[in-house]
Amino acid sequence: MNKAGPTRPFAAADALRQLAPADWARFGADRIAYIRPVLVDGVMAVAIHAADGTQIGAAPDAGLAAAAILQHEMLPTLVH
Repeated sequence: MNKAGPTRPFAAADALRQLAPADWARFGADRIAYIRPVLVDGVMAVAIHAADGTQIGAAPDAGLAAAAILQHEMLPTLVH
């Protein structure tokens, strides 16, 4: 296995971390948001994140999180 090549585990993630804000903007990252479950004060909620990982909001459930994203003319995306 080539440690410097794309077969190295997490190589793609490492490359994405090197992108500048202008690079993300070219990919339309300012129009994409993802949601993920979080625990807030002992209660399950859904965090809303910009494509670059910045948390931009929260909602009590995935449906409301997706609605909030759409209301701001962004595309909701699930990340596993």
